[in-house]
Amino acid sequence: MTLYDIKPRFQALLRPCLAWLHRRGITANQVTLFTLIASLVVGCLLLLFPARMMFILLPVFLFFRMALNAIDGMLAREFNQQSHLGALLNEIGDIVSDAALYLPFALLPFARPELVILAVFLALLSEFCGVMAQTLGRPRGYQGPMGKSDRALLFGAYGLAIALWPQALAYSGWLFALVSILLLWTCINRCWAALKPEA
Repeated sequence: MTLYDIKPRFQALLRPCLAWLHRRGITANQVTLFTLIASLVVGCLLLLFPARMMFILLPVFLFFRMALNAIDGMLAREFNQQSHLGALLNEIGDIVSDAALYLPFALLPFARPELVILAVFLALLSEFCGVMAQTLGRPRGYQGPMGKSDRALLFGAYGLAIALWPQALAYSGWLFALVSILLLWTCINRCWAALKPEA
């Protein structure tokens, strides 16, 4: 079970925005690029000013990012904007955004930088495993338990926790160790799904 499973309900809430964006000539690729640039800006702010109060930006921005990610996919599918370029931008944008937004956790007090880097690496590897399924003729893998949306929820909640409750910083090592285990499990699940014989 992963947050990806409730994506259709989230998309239904965003549907009123689609026609408005389309009428103004905004394309799926433009939304994808905007999301990537915005992620890099927020990530740079956190890297340059790694104070715990700055991390209150994360829950707000990560929710915004999830909405934009859903919108670009819906624009592409429902207004015939799907393209190879869009697929590349989507996959590359996701992994670059994840790295930019989550690596700043390594600069916080009591952080274990090696565990933060490991978690980010495994997050990128999990997306790679998902994409590799397509090279085997299978659907793109979104299996959990620590998919992109799950990471956004967890790290957004942790950003909010450390901004409001300084003692939460002491749990950084445990959190990123747990996330790394769940991400490794995610990689295995996605590889297993890709190799599993079709029914």
